[in-house]
Amino acid sequence: MSLNAKTLNEEEFFYGHKACAGCGGSLAVRIALKVLGERSIAVLPAGCMSAVGFNFPQLCFGNNAIISTFAGTASMLTGIEAGLRAQGITDFQAVGFAGDGGTADIGLQALSGAIDRNDDILYICYDNEAYMNTGIQKSSLTPFGAKTTTTPAGKNIRGNLRPKKNMFEIVAAHGIPYAATASVGYLNDFIKKVEKASKIRGTKYIHIIAPCPTGWGIPTDETVNIAKEVVDCGLWYLAEYENGEYILNHKPKEFSDVEEYLKKQSRFRHLTEEDIETIKRSRDLKWEALNKNFRNN
Repeated sequence: MSLNAKTLNEEEFFYGHKACAGCGGSLAVRIALKVLGERSIAVLPAGCMSAVGFNFPQLCFGNNAIISTFAGTASMLTGIEAGLRAQGITDFQAVGFAGDGGTADIGLQALSGAIDRNDDILYICYDNEAYMNTGIQKSSLTPFGAKTTTTPAGKNIRGNLRPKKNMFEIVAAHGIPYAATASVGYLNDFIKKVEKASKIRGTKYIHIIAPCPTGWGIPTDETVNIAKEVVDCGLWYLAEYENGEYILNHKPKEFSDVEEYLKKQSRFRHLTEEDIETIKRSRDLKWEALNKNFRNN
């Protein structure tokens, strides 16, 4: 029977952590570990989840877990997988949880190498769209227009000037066995993708949108709602890549209001009508490409 929110393992493997209220990243880690179970070995680089999950003398993981170097999530996963396999141990899942900076910026080289070797690992990027635990600095996954401490909003420059890097398609371009996008606003979709990835041999990658109330400027009880809304307004899409084919898992019949989504977050409240129109045009161009190149699920 396929897992869903009702049939998910009741045992907790990530609890008692020090994450901020409403943390989307902690929700992604918690749910993924409930799918993978106690035989998973988690690797976490410098970032929000290592900062809140490893507080001496308290370890907030019910399974084996270790902190890696900032750049070395994928390479440490490789070593763990190879070491256990060399000992004849096969009933385990080596899984990494890295933020957007630790994935798209600092950890990209190691991730690319792991995919090239097709190591039997699962890499999950929890994307809160900035370096949140070090003071909300821009990463290459920060969206256009977002205000951060390194892309402030002023009279001449209105937040981040660069588009968000498309990690899903960059990873897929490696010819990876399985890649997917997800959102904590659509947890059943995420659960199914983690379960599916765990049964595939080789390198797997899941990129999940995980809002940060602190950095995004939203109420702590709005995390799941805003993570659903980013999908519904078309600024994030749910998809898979497998066997050389792109598959669109969710296609809104009609997009919800982009401006309403943006203006709910303090990081976007400075945007002008012209900025919002730029974001809408970028969304529409992306969906033209998706409709052309992706098969509907």
